[in-house]
Amino acid sequence: MGGPGSDSIVASSIIVNAYAQGARARISWDFEGENPGLDARAQADRTAFAPLVETHLANTVLTNGARLYVDHAHPEYSSPECRTPLEGLLFDVAGEEVMRRAQRVANETLREPDAVMLYKNNSDGKGNSYGCHENYLVRRDVPFDDVVRAMVAHLVSRQIIVGAGKVGAETDDALASGATYQLSQRAEFFEEVVGLETTMKRPIVNTRDEPHADVDRFRRLHVIIGDANMSQIATLVKLGSTALLLAVLEDEGVSVFPALPRNPVRALRHYALDPDLRVTEPDEDGRTRTAWDYQDALWQLAERYVARGGGSVVSDDPAQVHMILTQWREMLDGVLDDPASVADRIDWVAKRRLVEGYRARYSLAPTDARLRAIALQYHDLRPEKSLALRAGLREILDPTTVREAVHKPPTTTRAFFRGECVARYPDAVTAANWDSLVFDLGHGPLRRVPMMDPRRGTAALTQDLLEKCETADALLTALDG
Repeated sequence: MGGPGSDSIVASSIIVNAYAQGARARISWDFEGENPGLDARAQADRTAFAPLVETHLANTVLTNGARLYVDHAHPEYSSPECRTPLEGLLFDVAGEEVMRRAQRVANETLREPDAVMLYKNNSDGKGNSYGCHENYLVRRDVPFDDVVRAMVAHLVSRQIIVGAGKVGAETDDALASGATYQLSQRAEFFEEVVGLETTMKRPIVNTRDEPHADVDRFRRLHVIIGDANMSQIATLVKLGSTALLLAVLEDEGVSVFPALPRNPVRALRHYALDPDLRVTEPDEDGRTRTAWDYQDALWQLAERYVARGGGSVVSDDPAQVHMILTQWREMLDGVLDDPASVADRIDWVAKRRLVEGYRARYSLAPTDARLRAIALQYHDLRPEKSLALRAGLREILDPTTVREAVHKPPTTTRAFFRGECVARYPDAVTAANWDSLVFDLGHGPLRRVPMMDPRRGTAALTQDLLEKCETADALLTALDG
């Protein structure tokens, strides 16, 4: 992003504050209980540094249950909790619209040289990377070592269908490889298999043990390795495939999963450098596998699980689970046999086609700076500038539904209660976080309402109550009763 004086923190704050003012969202984030230093490993790495909790930067809570804030040096939208992958996709795309609206409001007050530009991507071309994080609710009784053992192969290999694509390289190792195009924007920045940190020594599996829920029942798998997708179907498959495999782990255990790559970090990087999907890496059983081999095995594992009656934990709608499996399969087969057939779904394929077309037209070298500009323009959030919107990507969400999700929370999680309270009682809700709301009624002490189960606080459980309570006073009295 760009902005006033090229100061990214100032520009990010302008974006967050512009949206908060335009949406009249002035509810602060409650940092009570925030502890990113909790480590899921029995023997934590005492040399690791947890991310700092920056309480002084711009931060607000939206009526759709989301959080909008400045994270280090970029604006970040954290979607509300969602019940299904399709719902997760909806609120991810709603986040794009939130950012567009914030950008328009901010730039109305800035002169052209200082206009803020926003890109939904994962690196700045100068060696700085920022993630598109995913979070999955997992039962606490699943050992964390089993989570690592089951998920590493998927997180390393899924870039062949959900990678966002990248021209060139930024890190020393990737530059030394002579890379001209990578499947993933994030892969070259990862250095560890397991770890707590998120901005240096990045791990494939992050150990942050901060469930934002009842710690005795739940853990949160905090996935930092994903690319930011412009393709709606890629986002759906990224969320859906990962959720399905975690459901397999919970119900069938770790023994059904394929063997890990012997060197997962090397495999992640080597797979990213191979658009032809031919590179193999040895696994712990002595076999060699391509990234496609891993994804094929994992798809079959998920497909058998659903055929045996699993999948409802991911979505109660069998059609949604079928769509995830079908798209996952079609993307896998297409990316290997006929990449052009899935250019409407796989970002790295769509972007590469644009880049190669421009390169051929102007006879450019593979590392020409103009090609990097094309790759960046793919992620531009301005509709009139975004190349992703011109790439023929398939859309599955209704634009009206997306616009509604900008303001309205999902009905299927505790985000409904949070978002509705923010909308109905804006003067009484003084702060919020994922697992509680803080009310200031203007008399007596502040009142905290805990929400320790993400699956409660739904419309089915709270809508009637909220409609009966015209004031926050009435709501808290009813809750006390």
